Order: sequence, then C-alpha cells, then structure tokens
Amino acid sequence: MPKQYQDKELIDKIILTLKEVRNARGITLETFYFDTGIHLARIEQGKTNITVSTLAKVCSYFEISLVDFFIKMHTV
Repeated sequence: MPKQYQDKELIDKIILTLKEVRNARGITLETFYFDTGIHLARIEQGKTNITVSTLAKVCSYFEISLVDFFIKMHTV
C-alpha cells in the first residue's frame, strides 16, 4: 500500500493556525483533550495528520467556521 500523501507546508500552516486559535482563547492542550477527546498536542507536534472531520470538530469547539479557519490560516 502506498504511503499517504502529505503536504508538509499546508500541514504546518494548519498547525500554526490551530495553535494561534487555541492560545487566543486561553485553552490548554489538557483542557482541550478533556473537553473533546482529541489529542490536539499530537496534531500540533506534527505527529498526527489531521482529517477534515477532526478539523471541523476543533473549529466547532472554538466556535469558528471552517471557512473562517482557512481565511485565518492565510494570514498566519
């Protein structure tokens, strides 16, 4: 089975935006995990590739739309 394609530059931008959104709201990685069950730390460290479904759940938690997330991502 071929290795899954990963766009490192895109993933890095998503990670930076996730960190910015989380820090702006004053949410720790531990609090986020307890509230959602999502290991955001692993995603922010680049150890796990985030899916669109997971990103949608993260955005919902932070009360930001996917559209607004991607717009913000282009300003980071």
